[in-house]
Amino acid sequence: MSRAYNFSAGPAALPEPVLRQAQQEMLEWRDAGASIVELSHRGPEFMAVAAEAEADLRRLLGVPDDYAVLFGGGGATTQQALIALNFAAPGQPADYVVTGHWGRTALRQAAPYVDLRIAASGETGGFREIPARADWRLSDDAAYVHITANETIHGVEFRDTPEVGGVPLFADFSSSIASEPLDIARYGLIYAGAQKNLGPVGIGVVIVRRELLERPGQPRADIFDYRLQLAADSMLNTPPSWNWYMLGLTVKWMLAEGGVEEFARRSAAKSGLLYREIDDSGGFYRNDVAAAARSRMNVPFFLHDAALDAGFLAEARAAGLIGLKGHRVLGGMRASLYNAMPVEGVQALAGFMRDFRQRHG
Repeated sequence: MSRAYNFSAGPAALPEPVLRQAQQEMLEWRDAGASIVELSHRGPEFMAVAAEAEADLRRLLGVPDDYAVLFGGGGATTQQALIALNFAAPGQPADYVVTGHWGRTALRQAAPYVDLRIAASGETGGFREIPARADWRLSDDAAYVHITANETIHGVEFRDTPEVGGVPLFADFSSSIASEPLDIARYGLIYAGAQKNLGPVGIGVVIVRRELLERPGQPRADIFDYRLQLAADSMLNTPPSWNWYMLGLTVKWMLAEGGVEEFARRSAAKSGLLYREIDDSGGFYRNDVAAAARSRMNVPFFLHDAALDAGFLAEARAAGLIGLKGHRVLGGMRASLYNAMPVEGVQALAGFMRDFRQRHG
């Protein structure tokens, strides 16, 4: 079997050692007599898996003790609705900074529950840069300020944590979590769907300052109440246990590889290599994002002639490079460089791009 280099934006590539361990443990987890996916989430085996995953995630990300960690079914879009229900009073405003497609998605999920205020938006510029902090229009009475730390589709990333005063900062870190050190104490809440850096699709993580959970929020079913989920160790109902187990394996792999400091180094090397290949192509390839806002995780790029797109993708697949088709919102190409993508994969992509340009330029 020959595995390709998978540049898919999500569900994304998982580390091969994680997949091999999961394969090895699929029929029987340790000496339990059954697969972990078959065992009760209330049993000692899975409870140990869940507790270990949380402890390892706290260690990997440096989560302070005064922050709770929740694991929930679904991805980031689910949390975008739940944060409004849990932390905004009925009719209370919430400020949103919109830097791409997923920022707009967060708006739609929160719209039924808050007085939605767009503090800043990069839409008029085609979501090619982060709106200057001096131009943000923040509300003193907002429940929170929401940002999307990295825009998976538009390839725009916050490279610094913005100051927002006394209002808690909430952030969607789905596609950049664990890719570099993060000062969680500067945020009231961060959340992430797992299917990019943390594990498989179907589970998400919420890290929230405990004191914020004292807010009454809005009327909601028990299953949507973060406080009740925390009291039940994220098991108010049956959780996606296989996905949780896989997340735990992925976090252990990241710790063994050197943690977020090492992945920051690799991310800089991988993204720098690919951006150089684009920028040095003489216009054959282009990336339209302002240099200061370019994502390290998701690199959208375009060929100078869209008629070449189909051939580029077909030849890339034949060369063992998959998942490069751009999102339908933008078209073109996109290479996602999450933690599971080795530097060798990006070197192979850059070499292919150079060869394709020489043959078609």
